[in-house]
Amino acid sequence: MSSFSNETKNELARIFPENRCCQVAELSALLRLNGQLELTGSAKTLCITTDNAGIARKAFKLFKVLFGFPLTVIMETKRRFNTSRYYQVRANLDEQHLNILDKLGFIDDDNRLIYGIKRGMVRKKCCKRAYLRGVFLARGSVSNPGASYHLEMVFPAYELAVDVQRLAESLGVSFRLTERKNNFLLYLKDSEQIVDCMRVMGANYALLEFENVRIYKSMRNQINRQVNCETANLEKTLEASWRQVENIRRLIERLTVEGLPEQLRELAVLRLEYPDSSLKELGEMMSPPLSKSGVAYRMKKLEELSERLS
Repeated sequence: MSSFSNETKNELARIFPENRCCQVAELSALLRLNGQLELTGSAKTLCITTDNAGIARKAFKLFKVLFGFPLTVIMETKRRFNTSRYYQVRANLDEQHLNILDKLGFIDDDNRLIYGIKRGMVRKKCCKRAYLRGVFLARGSVSNPGASYHLEMVFPAYELAVDVQRLAESLGVSFRLTERKNNFLLYLKDSEQIVDCMRVMGANYALLEFENVRIYKSMRNQINRQVNCETANLEKTLEASWRQVENIRRLIERLTVEGLPEQLRELAVLRLEYPDSSLKELGEMMSPPLSKSGVAYRMKKLEELSERLS
């Protein structure tokens, strides 16, 4: 994961929703994608696993504020998530706490599992933003804008991916959906859409950094295009000048300068004397001055005369 992605997640992890409905929505997204329900005998444990300390702190605070039951945080050093350290926020549930599975949107009124987003959990715009933020914290990443434009979120279930895609669409962010290695992927490659997504989630500092890099890249590309265009034009001018000089030299070898038609003689001498000058500059040196189109016409006559005598 890029350092920019980690910075974005650290910023989002510091945002704590004010409204209870938004707190529930964000915790639901974190649990849905980074959580699991462990059953050991009669004991039931709900836990969130992450490699980011900021996300672990946020999950702990959301659990504490919403439900108030005892929590434990475990930090282990193992090879997991491509890092050597990960965190688990664990909540031991007894019978009176099992109703939180319904409140967090994992089961319906008939105690059946819900694989998408529970209807009614994200009715408000603020809850939609909180849920999308939770999804990104759990399974999202964004590439360094200096290298490429790519933001993605990974889902184990198709239903949830589609529901999040629709949720994001209602907020003005249009994700594309694809399948990769038995997972489902929502992704953005358009820089404007990535900016909109970061704004919706609340990653304002990361957004400013992204925009600064994007503006720099745009200016650099524009300068490169301009330099390439000017270089190509210069090469064409030099190639044409070389061809014109060679034609005039052949004419002089056969006709001498005095033998050139009078209306072409001055231009021929100027081209030999100033081989690097443009047609416009040659026209300004003539007496009387001649327009660029007039110089081009006479130069064409010189080339046609050279071809006839060759």
